Amino acid sequence: MTAHENQLEETRRMWDEAADSFDNEPDHGLRDEVVRTAWTALLRSHLPAAPAVVLDIGCGTGSLSIVLAELGHHVIGIDLSPAMIDRAREKAASKGVAIQFQVMDAAFPQFEAQQFEVIVCRHLLWALLDTDQVLQRWANLLKPEGRFLLIEGFWHTGAGLHANEIVSALPAAMMQITIHDLAAQVELWGGKVTDERYAIVAHKKEVKTP
Repeated sequence: MTAHENQLEETRRMWDEAADSFDNEPDHGLRDEVVRTAWTALLRSHLPAAPAVVLDIGCGTGSLSIVLAELGHHVIGIDLSPAMIDRAREKAASKGVAIQFQVMDAAFPQFEAQQFEVIVCRHLLWALLDTDQVLQRWANLLKPEGRFLLIEGFWHTGAGLHANEIVSALPAAMMQITIHDLAAQVELWGGKVTDERYAIVAHKKEVKTP
């Protein structure tokens, strides 16, 4: 087994073990109506009109995937953890929404090029190696005029990515880049936070060679 495969297996075990309690965090489970409404508004404000084909990378237990589907989008959710995917499927079924969930390595998503109009990723990119290469693979999955919605942070623990680190790692094809501060929006997190939290929106444009 290679070093990458060993790392994947260790990460998979960690998130499988966390699946039972993952939704206890307000912004994970979206069980509080105020928090859920805030995330719904955030997604709606940065996505194209429905229906769009959306890939939710690192979907966890599927909370954002379900919101996206309820907004009228066609959603595929991927996560490395089978236990997370099992819970996502159960939650989607209970809500009566059709979402395709798959166990998959987020760093190497196995899809044909130019399939998606939107790629959403929340709190995962910071944990992946070779950020610029990962973002290039993701950009290849976007249709022309498609977009990223990347929700990340740099937390008080010292983990995470600063917004400028992600912007500098974006492929040349990603333009119209905007950074939106989310730290002050306490309704997203179920309470006050003091660390860096943000959303980056970037649109794919065809780069024409001279």
